[in-house]
Amino acid sequence: MALHGDKTKLIEFGRFATEDRKKRGDKKPETFDFLGFTHICSKSRKKGNFKLHRKTISKRLRGKIKEVCQILQRHRHKPIVEQGKWLRSVVQGYFNYHAVPGNGKAMDSFRTQIGHGWLRALRRRSQKGRSLTWDRMQRQMMKWIPTARVLHPYPNQRLCV
Repeated sequence: MALHGDKTKLIEFGRFATEDRKKRGDKKPETFDFLGFTHICSKSRKKGNFKLHRKTISKRLRGKIKEVCQILQRHRHKPIVEQGKWLRSVVQGYFNYHAVPGNGKAMDSFRTQIGHGWLRALRRRSQKGRSLTWDRMQRQMMKWIPTARVLHPYPNQRLCV
């Protein structure tokens, strides 16, 4: 069994990659996508130590938002309670996987975009679509869609047993 040449390559990544590349006059270390996250060499704010920054792959984030919004459009005439329960389970399932430290911005974006998709679907239910404002929609979101918060610890806290 051989490795696929287009899919496999060796990259410089890790604690000393930034300094080593800077000494050679190269750019920042490359990023790579693995298990739904883009892995980035970063530094902590307090001490400036190496930190592995993980954020959701943007292509997958957009794809999931599009998929959920299409389902909302097809099921827009169902009661809001039923839609809210379904959305809660979808968003919570997404957060259960992607709620790692440093990925809060992507999770907030996911929640907000899902709310906008739900608003669009509800506005298309009748001719009185403008009566449903974003303020009213935010109240529905607070009721049904969970807020984004980190659910997983940092790897060094999880692995130090």
